[in-house]
Amino acid sequence: MQRIAVIGGGITGITSAYALAKRGYEVTVFEKHRYAAMETSFANGGQLSASNAEVWNHWPTVIKGLRWMLRNDAPLLVNPRPSWHKLSWFGEFIASIPRYSANTTETARLAIAAREHLFQWAQEEQIDFDLKQKGILHIYRDKKGYDHAAKVSQLLSQGGLERQPVTPEEMRAIEPTLAGNYYGGFFTESDATGDIHKFTHGLAQAAERRGVTLKYGHSVQDIGADEQHAWITADDSADLGGEPVRETFDSVVVCAGVGSRALAAKLGDRVNIYPVKGYSITVQLDDAASQQAAPTVSLLDDETKLVTSRLGDDRFRIAGTAEFNGFNRDIRDNRIRPLIRWVEECFPGVSTRRVVPWAGLRPMLPNMLPKVGRGKLPTVFYNTGHGHLGWTLSAVTADMLADAVEDKNARTQQATQPLT
Repeated sequence: MQRIAVIGGGITGITSAYALAKRGYEVTVFEKHRYAAMETSFANGGQLSASNAEVWNHWPTVIKGLRWMLRNDAPLLVNPRPSWHKLSWFGEFIASIPRYSANTTETARLAIAAREHLFQWAQEEQIDFDLKQKGILHIYRDKKGYDHAAKVSQLLSQGGLERQPVTPEEMRAIEPTLAGNYYGGFFTESDATGDIHKFTHGLAQAAERRGVTLKYGHSVQDIGADEQHAWITADDSADLGGEPVRETFDSVVVCAGVGSRALAAKLGDRVNIYPVKGYSITVQLDDAASQQAAPTVSLLDDETKLVTSRLGDDRFRIAGTAEFNGFNRDIRDNRIRPLIRWVEECFPGVSTRRVVPWAGLRPMLPNMLPKVGRGKLPTVFYNTGHGHLGWTLSAVTADMLADAVEDKNARTQQATQPLT
């Protein structure tokens, strides 16, 4: 049986391990935290959103970013301090602008396939993750934003997604708790929401039942590979004073989020992931009035770049913004305050007395598409760089990764068979 190491216990690492285990591989996951999904997969916006497949490689987005550079509370914030990593990333980002339409359509296609996989896995493994299949409502306050969304809908349609235009009256019928004045919206009935942390934890348990070894608290210190094998040196945080242990595998899969770039460099590959920080708040709906006043349909406010999810009866998640500030994980008050104000303006009946803030680093590639498949060496694979759609795309990219591993093994077996 082929032994495969997966580095990373977030949503992409756990889905990759699960997909490989279902194909009969012996899988070991290395995760530095004591549990699965403790970093970027901990408290994201919760949307499983094919309707949010539009990539950011678009000149209007670049112009907005330049205008917002002097605003600390802007939806998109770039630290002007230069670094070669940041400059090279933005250079490739701009070079990908001609692929904006094609990449948006391809992302929508992947997202539609992904949710079918994910729902099936959750049903098979009986994972409770506060799933709500009530659609996602995009809201627009002016004609300019609405007209751009209409053009995006055409690209999404080419990827197989149905997204319906709705009037302000229809918006209120879809989500009666939403306050404010709007020009119009778009509603995607097939989209859904859920708790990424609960899902990843549940799938990790399912993977373990299928024979996956979960090495929590194991930080990878070194990695290497050749044409035949891959090896990992990791230490066990529970083994105080212990020596790091080296293990050899037939292949390694890098699913390490923002840490993937450094690991790829050691393996001879260039994976130009940049950490793009996003923020979220979880509003605790402690009283009946707040529970009644909070939306049950998921929203995406395109002007503020915020998304929402209702998680069970007593939690309301709001997430968004993008901050290019290196590996900084600080939770800044001037980034959290706009999220709270948005709740108070759009849902004035919701109490914001108890709010839990969070920040995570999205692993983003310049073309906004994940890297899935082989590296330069036949023993090295990647499933990383999903950006703001890691939760949405995770199930299908895990299956694509498993296909790539199987293809490599089939080719190897074919090459080693004696001629007759």
